[in-house]
Amino acid sequence: MSFVVTARKWRPQKFEEVVGQQHISQTLKNAISNNRIAHAYLFAGPRGIGKTTTARIFAKAINCLNLKNGEPCNECTNCNLFNSSQSIDIIEIDGASNRRIDEIRVLRDSVKYAPMNGKYKIYIIDEVHMLTTESFNALLKTLEEPPEHVVFIFATTDVHKVPLTIISRCQRFDFRRIEVGDIKNLLQKISDVEDIKIDETSLTLIAKKADGALRDAQSLFDQVASFCNKNVTSTEVAKMFNLIDEDIYFRISDAILQKNFKAAFEITQLIYENGWNFIDFGNELLEHFRNILTVVIRKDTKLIATTESTKNKFLTYIDAFSEADILRILNFINKYSYEIKTTNNPKLKTEFALSTLIGLESSKSISSLLQALENGIPLNESKKKVVKSDRPIKESVQNHDSVSKIDNSNKTSSLNITTLKNNWSDFIKNIESEKFTLANHLSLSEPIELIGKKLKVAINHKDDIEVIMQNENFVKYLTEKSLSYFNQKLTFELVPRKSQEQNKTAKQSLDEVDFNLSENEKQIIEAIKQHLGGKKVN
Repeated sequence: MSFVVTARKWRPQKFEEVVGQQHISQTLKNAISNNRIAHAYLFAGPRGIGKTTTARIFAKAINCLNLKNGEPCNECTNCNLFNSSQSIDIIEIDGASNRRIDEIRVLRDSVKYAPMNGKYKIYIIDEVHMLTTESFNALLKTLEEPPEHVVFIFATTDVHKVPLTIISRCQRFDFRRIEVGDIKNLLQKISDVEDIKIDETSLTLIAKKADGALRDAQSLFDQVASFCNKNVTSTEVAKMFNLIDEDIYFRISDAILQKNFKAAFEITQLIYENGWNFIDFGNELLEHFRNILTVVIRKDTKLIATTESTKNKFLTYIDAFSEADILRILNFINKYSYEIKTTNNPKLKTEFALSTLIGLESSKSISSLLQALENGIPLNESKKKVVKSDRPIKESVQNHDSVSKIDNSNKTSSLNITTLKNNWSDFIKNIESEKFTLANHLSLSEPIELIGKKLKVAINHKDDIEVIMQNENFVKYLTEKSLSYFNQKLTFELVPRKSQEQNKTAKQSLDEVDFNLSENEKQIIEAIKQHLGGKKVN
């Protein structure tokens, strides 16, 4: 017997066998059981996720002579005719090759004829968005008022190309991308039946490579099974697909923590020697730090699609990075991923990018240094509290917490602008623990005037003002937070900081710092400003 590809051999024959589309399968089964069959359906979604398969099962079910809970029996005459591609009551049409108005006119004329064996005559039009405008217009009247024995099922990967006049005449079902776990489970089941040995890491690599398309995953499975001769290993799968070793990304995150600049050049050279794609590297590095962000925020790995052993590696970063650090890293990698597509020397660009990433100082350690300066502690003393170790960022978080605690007992029920300014930094830190995004927009803000219960706050960038004021939740939260923190319910007026005031404030603070700092300490402050992306204001 000739070889049949997995996607065809394991094509579902019942609704219960369709993977990842239970919300649609159950709706269609209920419609059949309750005799609520519509005259037109539209199945929309990405490629390879079961649209045409579901259409075929549905068409077979509504003509089945021996239904079982809305499922086709696959044993009656009509089911056997369809399974053997001999049914004349179920017509499948490729919209891409039958897109002209002449073909649609033939279809329109044929719908008047009654079905031969079943109750319904079903037309399945795949890739319906490929029909011409004239073809859609010719189909409209028939689609709106078809004969009682006719059912249309349209499938498309580009639903936005289907005219609204067509969509409004159909029951629309949106199919989902298949989750990595569902793909792995099915591939494991197939490998057990087909006597193919495969490990979990290989299944994960195939499932992620398929990007939510089950048909793609099954095609890749056939490919690796042939390559590995029914003994599939993750090493061979990575070699075949030319995938970048996952340990590379963990080496980078560890290098950032340990300030290991040598790793930037070693990793770049490794990518270059193995012929790995630098664009893929950037995308996967972005995903790696996205996974770390979910671990830092959620303290678990439920939102990470990978093997259990890899999930355990991510758990080691729970206290190693802060949310602010990861967001800065993600922002930088996102910029690198965009620029690497157009650079003439991706190797040099990558070396520079990784070196910059490793050189980024923790935002917590920098905050500790600046807080120490504000409290009058000499910089050489404050630096002792942020000593580098194997986990410098983790340690700096602890140091920062001890420095940044402010005695809130000085706040009174009668507020003045001086009290607000003295406690404003701590107020923002309190907000940061609950609403990080809002705190980020307020990071460079300053209270400048209090009239009654109306507080005027200066903010450097107009964009930050617009984001806050357009979000009703942010505005409401600030008012409620002022009551719990300052014991007064304040309303906030956000205004852009004037450039002259900015220069004046910057100059005053610089003069105050210069008063007690040596040249060496000034150089350290300048280096900190560069790490944070600071710009000189003229």
